[in-house]
Amino acid sequence: MLKIILASLYLVLYSYNVYAEDLLKILSKAFENNSKLNAKRASLDAEKQDVNISRADFLPSVTLSGDAASQKDTNRINQSGTSLQDTNATPENRSVLIEQQIFSGFSNYNNLKKSKLEYEFAKFELNKLEQEVILNAAKAYYNLGYNSKNLEFNQLNVELFERQVESDRSRLERGEISLTDFAQSESSLAGAAAKLITARNELISGQKNFQKIIGLKAPDQVILSYTPKLRMPTSLRTATAISDQINPRLNLAKLDLEIAKRELYSARGDLSPSASISYQKKKNYDLSSTIDEREQEEVKATVKWPLFKGGKNISSVKKASFRLKEKELILQDTIDQVQIDTANAWTNYNSAKGILDATSAQLKAAEIANEGITLEYDSGNRRTTLEVIQSRTLLLDARTSFAKAQKDYAIAQFNLLASIGDLYLDNIN
Repeated sequence: MLKIILASLYLVLYSYNVYAEDLLKILSKAFENNSKLNAKRASLDAEKQDVNISRADFLPSVTLSGDAASQKDTNRINQSGTSLQDTNATPENRSVLIEQQIFSGFSNYNNLKKSKLEYEFAKFELNKLEQEVILNAAKAYYNLGYNSKNLEFNQLNVELFERQVESDRSRLERGEISLTDFAQSESSLAGAAAKLITARNELISGQKNFQKIIGLKAPDQVILSYTPKLRMPTSLRTATAISDQINPRLNLAKLDLEIAKRELYSARGDLSPSASISYQKKKNYDLSSTIDEREQEEVKATVKWPLFKGGKNISSVKKASFRLKEKELILQDTIDQVQIDTANAWTNYNSAKGILDATSAQLKAAEIANEGITLEYDSGNRRTTLEVIQSRTLLLDARTSFAKAQKDYAIAQFNLLASIGDLYLDNIN
């Protein structure tokens, strides 16, 4: 007996491990195949290069240049009116220019800070999209499981009503039931067949949706009773605290505000003076008829102060100020909305667990009631055809309600983690 119990326990644990691997495989495949994720990863690489571009403004620039020409002077006449001999020349110019910006009103500094913030913004956008992909994949997985169960229950219901119709036909011939009772059985069979068609179509839609989101063929079986071990918050206060720290939407709004600040500082920097220094070395060949070669060195310091540009700079500062105010309001709205979403997700999670327990008890009671009523009806007791039909209808409702509760509870867990920003593959065991 002990060996049988241990063997059964092993099979259960092995099956759960298989389903865990299947779910992780499905979620991982969604990561690989999702075109939006791949596009966002490419966008992240582009944002990283913007940081390098902004950093380059602090480094000196070196420019090499050169040119060569062929010149011919003809019809030359000096001041006394005497014609001069035609000349040919091939002048060449070579130069190296080194420029270094010393001060730019902190525009370069703020542009660099802005680029770094935009890179962090892109990383949080990717993080947000990754969690959305996991959530959508989980929904597709468990919705498919519910659709499969719903079809199974409706097929079983049709089979039960088919047997009842055959049994009632025999009983009608023996005069044990009336024609009205038999018509009720036939009507129930037709209704069950219609529900079966609906369930079959819903399963096909679920399979197509699964394939679209995951990029894989829908599995033949999904066990709704299996829910992976997720690192769930233990209270609403804990969920809110986690959300305040890592929620991608909240962090995106915060970064957006910081980016707006840097844009304002950069716009103000455009009103400030700028200073730069440059060094240039030139070498000329065949410069003129009297000079064959010449080398020239130049060190130059330049200071610029844009006093007036038609009001463009002032308007840029005002625009940046308005955008900063906008981002402050958006941040406050995001904070409120994230708290509401977290509270709603926590409530739905607890509600889904309560409904799961309630529907489990409902299903057990419906199975017991249906079994008893069916036995009494088949034995010729006073149970009517209508009572049997009602009993089987309640059993079907209880089965579908329990399957739906299993699906909703699993999805509620994923949804809660997504709401607080903690839905990662590493959290799924």
